[in-house]
Amino acid sequence: MPKCELCPRTCRVSRRAGQRGVCQAGWEAKVALVSLHQWEEPFLSGTKGAGTVFFSNCNLRCVFCQNARISAEGYGKVVSRERLRDIFLEQEKRGATVLELVTPTPYLYAIIPALKMAKQSGLTLPVVYNTNGYLSENALQALNGLVDIYLPDFKYNQNASAKRYSGASDYPEVIKRNLKLMYSQVGGPVLQNGLLKRGLVVRHLVLPTLYRESCEILQWLADNFADNIYISLMNQYVPFYRAPKYPEINRRLTTYEYEKVVDYARSLGLTKVLCQERNCATTDYIPNFNGQNV
Repeated sequence: MPKCELCPRTCRVSRRAGQRGVCQAGWEAKVALVSLHQWEEPFLSGTKGAGTVFFSNCNLRCVFCQNARISAEGYGKVVSRERLRDIFLEQEKRGATVLELVTPTPYLYAIIPALKMAKQSGLTLPVVYNTNGYLSENALQALNGLVDIYLPDFKYNQNASAKRYSGASDYPEVIKRNLKLMYSQVGGPVLQNGLLKRGLVVRHLVLPTLYRESCEILQWLADNFADNIYISLMNQYVPFYRAPKYPEINRRLTTYEYEKVVDYARSLGLTKVLCQERNCATTDYIPNFNGQNV
């Protein structure tokens, strides 16, 4: 029985024996929603939508998480690996542009065999690994050859911010190591007819008062990847979940804060940057986690 070391918390619990670590995930996958999602980056959603599979539970404790119902409260349905394989294949039949695995790391023991079975059964969609980026090096290496597009967050550049808002002070070091590994696996972006088929897309949610840290993140990305990756600068922060308990982030982002980050990206010569309008800062885009298609 493997002792879980899928993320840097290295809980070393035996999932198969019913033990639970920080993320509270079990041995089999728990899924909250299977959908064609229209609100991802345009080169992922296309016209028909990204084939998202939202997994329950999470190994981070982000105080502003918009998906707290599944990440913290653990809503979802447990599915076998065979059913998970079928879910992946069904997304392709629905016409999805990609197969997008959302917060998948806690369930890699189930996802990896299910993905292999799906590919053996004819799955051809590009596989997107939508992740908070907080996973172990061994877990990331196990995904080599199975993932076409990595879609990680880069949440913080400072250990103090990572500890305060996500309960993981080592996050900056972990994400920087992992981004380099991800890029070594998938390389630069490959687009066909406006849709991304392969590559690395780094998401960064700009937080109130932390726009200088956002600029530090952009500087690091420019220094390490030049203009060879896509960066998604998100302007959709709302003080959700436990954020009201933290006064400095208990408000929406100002136009000034977001524009300072966008201007800094320009100053670095970055051209593959996706930006959002201010009206994206709403809870209207939070999915209805109702177990549909699970």
